[in-house]
Amino acid sequence: MAFKSPRQRKAAGTKAENELIHKFWEEGWCCIRVAGSGSTKYPAPDLLAGNSHRKIVFEIKVISAKKKYFTNQEILDLEYFARTFGAEAWVGVQFETKEWFFCPTSELEKTKSENYVADLIKMKQTGFKFEEMLQ
Repeated sequence: MAFKSPRQRKAAGTKAENELIHKFWEEGWCCIRVAGSGSTKYPAPDLLAGNSHRKIVFEIKVISAKKKYFTNQEILDLEYFARTFGAEAWVGVQFETKEWFFCPTSELEKTKSENYVADLIKMKQTGFKFEEMLQ
C-alpha cells in the first residue's frame, strides 16, 4: 500500500464526493458537498442529498483498506446534524476494491472501544450499493 499525504487523501475524498454528487443528480436527486465539513466547531456532514421524499446526510470515506473506523464522536455529530436537519444519517465508503457501499449509521458495528467500523465483508452482505440506497 502506497503512502498518501494528507493533501492526497483530501483530494481523493473531494474527488469521490464530487463523483457521488453527479450520481445523485443523474438519479433525479439534489446533492451538495458541504465545504469545510470536519473543520468547523459545528457538526457538518460531507454531503447533503435529497428529493421530495427523503433527505440523507452522509459521512463519505475513501480508503485503501478493508475496514474504516469512525470515532464515536463522528457518528454522534452526524446523527445530531441529521436529527436537527430532519434527515437520515448514513455513511458511504469506497473501499480498496473501488466499490461503494452505504449504510445508515444505526447499522454500523460498534467496536470494543465504543467506536464504529465499516467492514468490507459485512458491507457486501448487509450494506447498500448506490442504486439500492436510493429506493
